[in-house]
Amino acid sequence: MYQEMNAKTPWHSGKVICVAFFFIAAIVTIVSIAIVQNKPLQQKYKYGIVLDAGSSHTAVYIYQWPAEKENNTGMVSQLVKCKVKGRGISSYSHDPAGAGRSLGVCLEKAKDSIPAVKHQETPVYLGATAGMRLLEEQNKPSALEVLESVEKTLQASPFDFQGARIITGQEEGAFGWITVNYLSKNFQRAARTMGALDLGGASTQITFVSKESIESPGNSMAFRLYGNDYQVYTHSFLCYGKDQVLKLALEKKLQSANASLEDPCFHPGYTETKPFTRVFDSPCVQDVSEEVKSKTFTHTGSGSFQECQNSIKDVFNFSRCTRSQCSFNGVYQPHVEGMFGAFSAYYFVMNFLNLTGKSFEETKKGVEQYCATPWDTIRQEHPKIDVKYLAEYCFSGTYILTLLEDGYNFTSATWKDIHFIDTIEGSSAGWSLGYMLNLTNMIPAEAPDTPLMPHGGFVTLMLFLSLFLLVLLLLGYTFLGRPSCLSPKEIV
Repeated sequence: MYQEMNAKTPWHSGKVICVAFFFIAAIVTIVSIAIVQNKPLQQKYKYGIVLDAGSSHTAVYIYQWPAEKENNTGMVSQLVKCKVKGRGISSYSHDPAGAGRSLGVCLEKAKDSIPAVKHQETPVYLGATAGMRLLEEQNKPSALEVLESVEKTLQASPFDFQGARIITGQEEGAFGWITVNYLSKNFQRAARTMGALDLGGASTQITFVSKESIESPGNSMAFRLYGNDYQVYTHSFLCYGKDQVLKLALEKKLQSANASLEDPCFHPGYTETKPFTRVFDSPCVQDVSEEVKSKTFTHTGSGSFQECQNSIKDVFNFSRCTRSQCSFNGVYQPHVEGMFGAFSAYYFVMNFLNLTGKSFEETKKGVEQYCATPWDTIRQEHPKIDVKYLAEYCFSGTYILTLLEDGYNFTSATWKDIHFIDTIEGSSAGWSLGYMLNLTNMIPAEAPDTPLMPHGGFVTLMLFLSLFLLVLLLLGYTFLGRPSCLSPKEIV
């Protein structure tokens, strides 16, 4: 008697385990291929170069960003910063060719930092700021010769030269504002923006979004970034950078002095003989005869913060205002509001004085104590710092306090809203990044379409669904069974 029955393979048999193993391996392989396929095996980058030709020095910034994510906010990062040796290009008015030559070392560094295959497609921009604005005002032919010199040097480089020009003070302020908010990812998050305070050697800028209606159209700029509209107040004060304000302050003191000048903005015991040309070589101050310029004066210090602040206030005009409210010199300004990033000379001076993050009262006391410190002590404590810069920190610190408090109307209560910053996420705060982003349209006007879920979430979901499918198949195989195609019919 023959009895025929279906032979079922137990779930723990070698055959089922073998099939399950290959099934799982296939699923894992498919998912792995999908992940690898959607992620580049080797990240490819694009690059951009911006030369910030300031009044005191030139800095070369090299930026990079993932090529496949060119228009995503927050993707650009600073790769290299190179400070050009010597002073700014505006100091080469008597040797224009020297301005171009001065860029050589940093351009070589750029060549080494960027892959050779990317050189020809890497844009390079030069923006000159207040130093060149002053030179253009003082001697336009010399300014043009200096620009031609740097243009020739950049054109001869292997990079894609996109132009060298003198940017306006308003642009400088606006691009600085774009930089700090781009790096802080405020545009991408549609978060409240941060105001920008920039202080250079020849000018200073303030830029922020105000809830008030801006009364002066010349101080208003509109941007549409990442699907949001921004109306910013911005103003640039030419001749109110820290170096030019020092000349303005000395000019007023020298009017009542002969060959000797006692200055409360310099340390007790400080003394140096200086030529009048150190003061009267700028269009920011009155013009004097060549005879006066050929003379010298003895500059001594007394180190009195309060007297120094009073002398600095003399270079401001607080009495004239035809608008509802002003900062100084009759310039309209709405009330400051929100957080501010203070960079460039703001940071360098306050960081040297160890006063970043301090309260208003602590800051004022710290500057006062520093100014009162004897000059010999200061030199002993900072032997490696150039004497010229070291001597001016008292003046610069006092000027920053006066500008922010009396000029821009910050108070002891709003002082905490000022953050002295050098970098954000490893990139320098300043106008150069915002300048490049604007010229390359790297920040889209409209927010790009976003996927239903982030890439990581998609991968996780697909893995979960694959495993869920696998469990269902195994359960079905175990509980329902099926005729085996691998074993013959048993004969009883």
